[in-house]
Amino acid sequence: MQKVIDMRAQPPYAETVPSRVAAPGWGNVVQRSVDLLIASFAIIFFAPIMVAAALGVWLQDGGPVFYAHRRIGLNGREFNCLKFRSMLIDSEARLRQLLAESAEARAEWERDHKLRNDPRITPIGSFLRRSSLDELPQLFNVLAGDMSIVGPRPIVTAEAKRYGRRFSHYCSVRPGITGLWQISGRNDVSYRRRVAIDTCYAQKRTLALDLQIIVATVPSVLLRKGSY
Repeated sequence: MQKVIDMRAQPPYAETVPSRVAAPGWGNVVQRSVDLLIASFAIIFFAPIMVAAALGVWLQDGGPVFYAHRRIGLNGREFNCLKFRSMLIDSEARLRQLLAESAEARAEWERDHKLRNDPRITPIGSFLRRSSLDELPQLFNVLAGDMSIVGPRPIVTAEAKRYGRRFSHYCSVRPGITGLWQISGRNDVSYRRRVAIDTCYAQKRTLALDLQIIVATVPSVLLRKGSY
């Protein structure tokens, strides 16, 4: 018998999301304008690279070019976070099998929600991830208002509980393509430390801080700090 899904049902983290959100002030309006300006320019500038990346992904196995994963955004609202597909088409089935067969992989996944040596990643996907080019499609998420250029790393529903009482801070801002966590070592930073960094950003967010993070992102990406 097919399971009926109640579309009115709240996600498990709903009770930790603030019920009332302050109206956007001039600071938020300016930051949103900066997001739109940077995203529009970046899409034009990186268009040839995005076309080449899309072609590379498609030529590898003929599968979908983009991967859309449900993530939690501003005020706890879920959205489809875009990336160039960097994994095999049957990656979810492969992950379930790997976690069932390997206690070590299962422990790493439960701790970090990712694997350092992930067998699901394709050769072109490995390059896109290490160069951070897989995240270029998120510029369209910025234009749509789901993300900002700078913000906390977008998380999935399963990760919400790891934020505990700090989850409300995460929901108070849009998740970003880059952020304090990304320039602080990315995958070399523990998940607990990442939560603390995201909370710090949400509490101290300013346009000046965003600009500093954007500038610091360039050498971080070029040096591939904490990327795998």
